[in-house]
Amino acid sequence: MKQGEQRDLFPGALEMMILRTLKRQPLHGYALAQDIKRNSNDLLQIEEGSLYPALQRLLKEKLVTAEWGISSTNRRVRIYKLTAAGRKHLEREVSRFERMLDGITRVLAPVES
Repeated sequence: MKQGEQRDLFPGALEMMILRTLKRQPLHGYALAQDIKRNSNDLLQIEEGSLYPALQRLLKEKLVTAEWGISSTNRRVRIYKLTAAGRKHLEREVSRFERMLDGITRVLAPVES
């Protein structure tokens, strides 16, 4: 990606990616950001200034829980886990996103002459 190129996500995208990542396994914040980066082939780099406020919103909405644990580097970390409410929310949001993406794809499709 070119220097200075815009990489903003649409509202709710970060939360959806966090929930989807936590659906696979509970993770601490740094591991979560690294997993998203790796799974996007380095196209998405989640900054701490975005990640932790999003995690706090998800905690407040009871879509994730957090408990203290120890990382692989022997550091004390908060490990985030998806709740049942978080699973349902993720399903609804992914469904809405897929419908929106379908509509955008149809609008952007080449016009047949």
